Amino acid sequence: MSVTPQQVGRRERNKQHKLDRITAAALELFSEFGVDEVTTQQIADKADIGTGTLFLYAKTKAELLLLVQNSTYADALVKGRANAEGIPDVLEAVMAIVRPVVECNRKQVDNGRTYLRELVFGDPQEPHHREALTLTVQTEEAMAGVLGRDPRVEPGDAAKLAHIISAIMFVSMAATINISSSVDEILTQIGEQVRVLLPMR
Repeated sequence: MSVTPQQVGRRERNKQHKLDRITAAALELFSEFGVDEVTTQQIADKADIGTGTLFLYAKTKAELLLLVQNSTYADALVKGRANAEGIPDVLEAVMAIVRPVVECNRKQVDNGRTYLRELVFGDPQEPHHREALTLTVQTEEAMAGVLGRDPRVEPGDAAKLAHIISAIMFVSMAATINISSSVDEILTQIGEQVRVLLPMR
């Protein structure tokens, strides 16, 4: 009677192992060549699976990019939250959340910009797109938590401000004019705009 749970466990482990291989293969190829220069066949070959199997985990190359970028975005958000905890200044704490997100998005500029485009225009019914949207909500919640520390920020306004800051961050990363900008230049740009939004310091 104990055979069935073991089989289910093995199946789930196999699925996770394949997903890990797909993620690692896509990350390596996208990082080296950029998303536009990589084919799904190349990813399947590198992951040592068939293309049919690959499409069970991600239906399109765009979904594969979301899968890869979501993983690094999630790590960046964890880091940003942790960094912000020990910073009393609200603006600095918000920027401590923003910095790792910008850094992970700019590791490969074209990939980062394509990720943002998919985030805005992609299919929200696709699981990796839903996860990306969830990460943006979690980013705004982290920012709102920091903004709520300031007694001059009305409780209902913290979430609204966080939403605006999130929009500033994403537009700054995606803007064509910023293609050659460094992480620090983009962060300076974001910080200057966020400073204007906050109550007089």
